[in-house]
This record gives sequence, structure tokens and C-alpha cells, in this order.
Amino acid sequence: MTTGTALLIAATQTLRAAGVNDPARDARVLLAHALGIDRSRLTLALPDEVAQEAEAVFAASINARTARQPVAQIIGKRAFYGRDFYVTSDVLDPRPDTERLVETALDHPFDTVVDLGCGSGCILLTLLAERPLATGQGVDISAPALGVAQKNASQLALTDRAAFLEGSWFDPLAKAEPVDLIVSNPPYISEAEMRALAPELRDWEPHVALTPGGDGLAAFRIIVAQAPDFLRPKGRLIVEIGATQGRAVSGLFESAGFQSVRVVQDLTGHDRVVTGFWQGS
Repeated sequence: MTTGTALLIAATQTLRAAGVNDPARDARVLLAHALGIDRSRLTLALPDEVAQEAEAVFAASINARTARQPVAQIIGKRAFYGRDFYVTSDVLDPRPDTERLVETALDHPFDTVVDLGCGSGCILLTLLAERPLATGQGVDISAPALGVAQKNASQLALTDRAAFLEGSWFDPLAKAEPVDLIVSNPPYISEAEMRALAPELRDWEPHVALTPGGDGLAAFRIIVAQAPDFLRPKGRLIVEIGATQGRAVSGLFESAGFQSVRVVQDLTGHDRVVTGFWQGS
């Protein structure tokens, strides 16, 4: 048997040679997963010999990461806004940038929320967890993605306040039931930008959730145009955007009649969210 330290050193070198960004961090995460311990305890466990079963799990995980499979898919979870979410290759890996959308949504009260293209459910379920009296609906065109979202709702004890509907954008929703808040992290990567994506995204995450093709704005055009039919007066629409799309998407909001439209930056100073209020027709 080999010690955790020896395995960690060798794995870090392997991942670095494969071009993985931050190989030391990824190796530590995967070793803690293989050992079945929290990462905070890994340093204490490194001098110990690793059982053959755990070593085999770690070796398989490193092989998967060398092939550029995202760490979250390998270990089956990703932390988002202080909670762990179950993830698979059927959904986007929840990212810190998307927490800015959640923070923006929490700036004002709401009782009802719809998440369009909900994927893992990380946005909708986080909002419901942070607002214990709110209820919400998640819509996604992918049945496997909805299965992931439903599992996360169960793990977070939110099944009584979250409903999931299969379909494209607003199609499954009833116009007779307008809501306070609509949120979405839709596909927004342009066709040209897809070619330059890191392998973790390009080869492992669902393309339908990454890009609508063309200029990347197709989903925004649909969502912004139809959202007024599903919002209460003074309701809000909030979407995540690409770093270069602030002007174009905020222009769509304004042309559709939304008020107090603003572009919100992420922690790196890049445009990340567009939000606006619907005053009612």
C-alpha cells in the first residue's frame, strides 16, 4: 500500500502534464473523495497508507480528470451558495459566477419564482432555501436534467415548495398564474465562442445548456419577449449573461418595456446579470 502523500504527489504531476488547471487542488479534492473524508481532514490523513479499494477509486478519478471530465461530475456534487448540489453530465456544473444572479434576486422580496432552463435546480432551490415562505417552478427541456433537479430538491427538503416542468421556456406554464420573479441562466455562448471553450465545458457539459448557436442571444430574445405575460406588475426578470452581452441584453429588456434595467457585474468586474422590473401593461 502507498501513503496518501505519495499518491497526491504523483496525481498532481499527472494532472499537470495533462494540462489541467490547478492540478494540486483537483488532486486533493479527488483524494478526499476516494478516502471518503472531508477535505478539511485530508492533511491529517496524508501520512497514512491508503487501502487498495480507495487507491483504485482515486486512480479511476485521476484518469477521468486527465480526460478533462469536470471534478464535480467525478465526485457527483458541487458546492453552490453554501450548499452541496448533486450534478451529472446532464446539467451544467454550478459556478460561482451564477451566485451573483442569486444575490441580485434576493435584493427584493418575492413569494413566487420561475427558473427557466433550471438544470440542476441550483438557482431555484437556493432561492427557495433562502426564502422559506416562497414557492417556485423549474422548467427545463431535458428530462434527465429535471431528474437531477428533483433529486436536489429532495436532498434539500424542498419538494413541497418546488415543482418541475418539462418543456421549452414558457411553454409548460399557465399564463393565468403570474409570478413575482423569473430567473434564468440560459445558453448564451455564441457558436464562434464554443470552439475556444475549455475541454471541461466543450466535451463534457450539455451543449443545449451552453449555446443556442448563432450570436448567443436567441434564448434572451424569447425570454424577454414572453416574460411580461407571466409576471405580476412590479415583478422582476433576472438573467445571467456572457461578459460581452450587457449592452445587447439590457437593450432587449428596455425595448420590451422593462423599467429600472441594470447590468450587474461579478466579482471580477465583468458584466454577469441583467435585471429589470415589469410595471404592467
